[in-house]
Amino acid sequence: MPTVAVSQLKYGERLGDNVITKLGNVLFNKGKVISEREIEILKAFLISSVFIESKNGIESEATSEETKPNEVATVHPFFLEYQNMLKLLKRVFYLANGGQPLPILDLRNGLEALIQHIDAYKVLTFTPKNRSLQDYMYHKSIQVSLTAYSLARWHGLPQKDLMQIALAGLLHDIGISKVDPAILEKKSSLTASEMDEIKQHTLIGYQILKNISGINEGVKLTAIQHHEREDGSGYPLGVKGDKIHMYAKIVAIADIYNAMTNERYYKTALSPYVVLEQLFTESFGKVDPTLVQVFMNKSTQISNGTIVKLSDNRVGEIIFSDRSHPTRPWINVNGTIVNLTLERSLFIQDVIGHI
Repeated sequence: MPTVAVSQLKYGERLGDNVITKLGNVLFNKGKVISEREIEILKAFLISSVFIESKNGIESEATSEETKPNEVATVHPFFLEYQNMLKLLKRVFYLANGGQPLPILDLRNGLEALIQHIDAYKVLTFTPKNRSLQDYMYHKSIQVSLTAYSLARWHGLPQKDLMQIALAGLLHDIGISKVDPAILEKKSSLTASEMDEIKQHTLIGYQILKNISGINEGVKLTAIQHHEREDGSGYPLGVKGDKIHMYAKIVAIADIYNAMTNERYYKTALSPYVVLEQLFTESFGKVDPTLVQVFMNKSTQISNGTIVKLSDNRVGEIIFSDRSHPTRPWINVNGTIVNLTLERSLFIQDVIGHI
């Protein structure tokens, strides 16, 4: 049974023995198929080498062939439906750009198929597979849809509203379909006139959706109101909190979160925890603080067992989350407990994933 340095591991190889952390815990079980994620976690736990199953001659070919169907079989239905939605949304943006009717029934059916597996969507750790910067807007729209649906459910909105809120999130940026791609893909700061053109997407989006049946008024208003703010400082109309539809309030939070945690042409992605703290700090007067509190509390409840990198580049596992400080959990770093509620100069820089 050969020993292989973690740096030399190849995707598809299987572990020949359990991998044990320095604290004596089982990190991965014997037989685990190695992928990019497993290699990242092994490096995070400072594991230098592992045992892998032997592959010699015919046996090696058989194992290789055996690995392929197993890997395909482990693809969760959520990711298959996500890819289906990505293809559909690209077509929808193309149709919207040409002024053609949108396939709302197809969108609804696609969302229902995706949301059927919503438990696989973890707000803090989800990363789309094979994501490219060119597809940023489509990925963000799907993630805003799923995040808005989750937040609406956590907040206790009626069942009848949940699918409409998911549609509101999916279509909130449909007006972007008519914005010059050169502006969207610009790597430097936008000029004032370019920013004004970007801001027009809210008005354009409402015009695209206003006469469509199959979506309610909240979905249509979300297109025009998702950049409005509670204190009236938003755009395009500068309306205040009591004039902003609940769907738009929910989608605004989902939009801010997903925009900041996804890489863009002109800005790198921020840590989900940093974004949550910024949302909380800026929520008073800007976005609905009650919704932000629900979002912070619920999204961080899933985080125990998550592997994270701190701002000083140390890596560890979240072992406890203080409900009064949901973005500042306790981290086990090689046996040392780092309490972020006390060590305020530190923060979670990156979420690597679950064991």
